[in-house]
Amino acid sequence: MISSITFQDKLITECIQGNPRAQQEIFNAYSQKMMALTSRYASDTMEAEDILMLGFKKVFDRISSYNASGSFEGWIRRIMINCAINVYQQNQRRIPTQPMEEAINLPGYYSTNSTDTEYLLMALQNLPGCLRGPFNLFAIEGFSHKEIAENLGISEVLSKVRVTRARKALREALSSGLKKSIYAKSTPKSILDNLA
Repeated sequence: MISSITFQDKLITECIQGNPRAQQEIFNAYSQKMMALTSRYASDTMEAEDILMLGFKKVFDRISSYNASGSFEGWIRRIMINCAINVYQQNQRRIPTQPMEEAINLPGYYSTNSTDTEYLLMALQNLPGCLRGPFNLFAIEGFSHKEIAENLGISEVLSKVRVTRARKALREALSSGLKKSIYAKSTPKSILDNLA
């Protein structure tokens, strides 16, 4: 994202030294992409912003451990995913999840002028937390069920079950009457095929 490798290295060095201007530049360069990532794991925008802020705090606390063996953006992304997993685990202990059927019946659940991306994000956010985390890690981030099990402290079988249930819930949400008329015209067949 930052155009010059030497400029990025300079910013990293300045961040290690605690330079707030360099931290702001790194935040500005990566926050939009990382917000898109955290939004997939969060139940709402406020929670996504919280994960983003926690993630960047960890990025700046641990920036001296970045060894340039991979991309800087990939390193930040991994920290954000780990923060999302931590928040997910905390929420599993504290907040009871709401069945998808109840969430779908809430008044004003979808506006008629939502874009396809917003609709998909809303559908993901309305998955129960116990399904949303494993689904995001598997289908979007490309984690194996073994990695998901290790990160979330669940069995591989439970990971597979939760991903399958999430796919089913998303498929039902996408094909339901909520936005059937819009989605019948605009949902790419590939999205629906991936949920099958």
